[in-house]
Amino acid sequence: MTPKYKTVKQHLKSKILDGSYQPYQKISSEHKLMEQFKVSRHTIRQAIGELVSEGWLYREHGAGTFCADRSHNNSTSAPKNIALITTYISDYIFPHLIRGAESYLSERGYNVILFSTNNDFNKERMALENILSQKVDGIIVEPTKSAFTNPNINYYLNLENLGIPYVMINAYYEELEPPSIIMDDEKGAYLSTDHLLSQGHENVVGIFKTDDLQGVKRMKGFVKAHRKHRLNIHPENLITYATEEKDSKPSEKINKLLDNKTGRPTGIVCYNDELVIQVLKVIRGLNLKVPENISIIGFDNSHFTEATEIKFTSVAHPKMKMGEKAAEMIVDMVENSKMNDNATNSIVYEPELVVRTSSSPLKSSEETI
Repeated sequence: MTPKYKTVKQHLKSKILDGSYQPYQKISSEHKLMEQFKVSRHTIRQAIGELVSEGWLYREHGAGTFCADRSHNNSTSAPKNIALITTYISDYIFPHLIRGAESYLSERGYNVILFSTNNDFNKERMALENILSQKVDGIIVEPTKSAFTNPNINYYLNLENLGIPYVMINAYYEELEPPSIIMDDEKGAYLSTDHLLSQGHENVVGIFKTDDLQGVKRMKGFVKAHRKHRLNIHPENLITYATEEKDSKPSEKINKLLDNKTGRPTGIVCYNDELVIQVLKVIRGLNLKVPENISIIGFDNSHFTEATEIKFTSVAHPKMKMGEKAAEMIVDMVENSKMNDNATNSIVYEPELVVRTSSSPLKSSEETI
């Protein structure tokens, strides 16, 4: 169990790190903190005492306790550090993205500090507090659950107050309008869906993770392609899921759709290549074949596209190139004292559909029996 004084200490430290307490601002009185946390004066004083000794707060006799100005601790002779926050570090396409950024930064004398959020807001907050507690010159961020309003926005605003630039990759928080490097995810899914519809598939399923902005935009592209072809989407053919459901819900839903021989879908557009691997297991379990019975398309053109007996069609993602460009952008912002400027700095990569053997023209019902 966490000691009570540490809970108070962390609360006060978080208020400093997210900018709620500014340098030289007086913090809440001991009495108010005692009431807020239902603890003794000794507990409050223990928490404040540690923060004072660590340089986060300072006391003025007869006046109270104040937030310290820690900006003078950043020595210009210290090594330059860039923090890189991604949703994952070792999974899927992220090692390529990280390698691209790390290669560019190390060549220019920057240290890279890695953080993973596992697409969890609390872990993102912890990463940001860690970053704000040390000497960091700039940050490359892959947003966490970017389709939602982020509870950690104050931390990013405090980064701006402190003059620490940041660049967002793969997605961005719309509230902040930050410089960003992204794919045109909507167009990518549009190309995938249009490819299948143009091959005669009219009963096409789309599976999208919708707590990330990428998934929302890819779903939009899926819908747009159907409207171009003047085709209605069966409600059950639009499958959405959250990060916490990614290992179960898509498989369960697609298994139910494909197990129904009447009106079985003939095409599937997946949120990413990782999901294709999951769906292929369902297809094999039902003794169906790709592309003879089902055509399937992924997104990101990852190593998974060549990892199974089915070499599947996918939308290319710049991966390493995106990491390199993000590193180039943050170095330029750091070395030229530029702050966030979405209008001049943002980059959108055009998608390209890489066609392989997993998608083919629709065959007649007699051919697929």
